[in-house]
Amino acid sequence: MLDALTLDQMRTFVTVAESGSFRAGAARLSRVQSAVSHAIANLESELGVALFDRSGHRPVLTPEGQALLANARDILLRVDAMRARARGLGEGIELELSLIVDTLFPIETIGLALNEMRTIYPTVSIRLAVSPLGGPLDGLVERRFTLGIMVGEDFRDPAIARQALATVQLVAVVAAHHPLGLARDGALENAELADHLQIVQSDPSQRTVGRDFGVLSPQTCRVSSQDTKHAMIRAGLGWGRLPLWQVQRDLDEGRLVRMPTAALGRNSQVGAECYLTHRIDEPLGPAARVFGEALARLCAAG
Repeated sequence: MLDALTLDQMRTFVTVAESGSFRAGAARLSRVQSAVSHAIANLESELGVALFDRSGHRPVLTPEGQALLANARDILLRVDAMRARARGLGEGIELELSLIVDTLFPIETIGLALNEMRTIYPTVSIRLAVSPLGGPLDGLVERRFTLGIMVGEDFRDPAIARQALATVQLVAVVAAHHPLGLARDGALENAELADHLQIVQSDPSQRTVGRDFGVLSPQTCRVSSQDTKHAMIRAGLGWGRLPLWQVQRDLDEGRLVRMPTAALGRNSQVGAECYLTHRIDEPLGPAARVFGEALARLCAAG
């Protein structure tokens, strides 16, 4: 009967599938291999299907096992979220609020929300980091931070909950004295953009190895921080995308100009959605909840 299924059986199934063998799965679960094999056999008997093909050197998921693996993961995620919520209901105020923010998000808004949180919970310490691209997701997955601010749709994980906050505008800019800046009357094509150095943000995580986002030129200068990228573009070294909140004053005062091309968005501008994120299996304390509510309110106010 399906009612006889246990969470332990499903967790064992998922662990073996992710580990690649019964031996490796047993090691991760701190059990003997025979107990893991027995649990999988019982699960297969309850479900009435074979989850693994054991004919080779290593067990391989059957088509049925591959299909049911997604269901097992979903059930375990929901159970972990329920346990986290239950723990959170009985816990007091956090000693520390740890937060990792995408470099594209306006950091002053974070400060305003943290200030609101501190007026209510003045004893809560704050640990704040700023990181680009896959950095915020790594910080949450590795449990180094409680909350994250992520920008864009490129980094997702089923264990990470997301709440949309606002849209950040990204503008392709170049120094006014750069050759591309002086060509502001024309509409440049991709081939012409490729003739000039593009300033590109490096990813501190390993999530974008072999991938590039928005890189159009074979000539690149890769930098480790957004402030460095901003400074190199202002110096006339090359062109690149930066958040509008960071370059608005430069545009207003003529130090930077929008790239004269329609290949990088209308008026050289595109929007990226920003999300407040956290692990679904970690309860949010009262300070984290107050911070999230304050941040959402500030973003909604514009």
